[in-house]
Amino acid sequence: MGHVSTAEHPSTAEPGHRSETVDTAAGPARITWFPATGTTKTPAPRPVLALGHGAGGGIEARDLQALAAALPAHGVTVALVEQPWRVAGKRLAPAPKTLDAGWRGLWPTLTAAGAPVVAGGRSAGARVACRTAAELGARAVLALSFPLHPPGRPEKSRADELLGTGVPTLVVQGGRDPFGRPDEFPPGEYRIAEVPYGDHGFAVPKRTGPGEEAAMGILTGAVTDWLTALG
Repeated sequence: MGHVSTAEHPSTAEPGHRSETVDTAAGPARITWFPATGTTKTPAPRPVLALGHGAGGGIEARDLQALAAALPAHGVTVALVEQPWRVAGKRLAPAPKTLDAGWRGLWPTLTAAGAPVVAGGRSAGARVACRTAAELGARAVLALSFPLHPPGRPEKSRADELLGTGVPTLVVQGGRDPFGRPDEFPPGEYRIAEVPYGDHGFAVPKRTGPGEEAAMGILTGAVTDWLTALG
């Protein structure tokens, strides 16, 4: 699929980003780039971390914005991906196969610079990254708030998607996420980091939680350390 246009698009993360619209089989999608500003600790090419949003929101999610603000200083370019349904202003996400088609259509643009790409996202976006990582040649997968099962339905497990990535995988999960608490996750070839008291959106109770700033610090710290270890 071909590139359509490049233009500035509002976002709440740090300034200096740019957005471009890319045509996909599922319709026009949008990538907002947050270029690396710092240096990496290895001579390897700077990685790109591509992050998709969930089914109930867009790239304004607190975890996506926190990573876009924090990681460029560590030598990581962040690409926040808006699926075609979101770009079109629709309220409901389409079927998983359509989400996967949108993600596949963006991949040539994400990899155009030749840097390794870590596929990721939150919730439904994490599922897309997991399902397509091996076929697209992702360097690794970052799964934020992976929806292991629907709330109250642990028998409806989606663990097979997580266990089948075929690449190094990090899960960052809230300690009270109704879609799957960290202790509910099965053993597997992946790492998991917990944001204490966090819900599915990583919101934490004001009285018992670490506070939103501290919670996002835990999240960005875990991701930064993991990406550094990937090399």
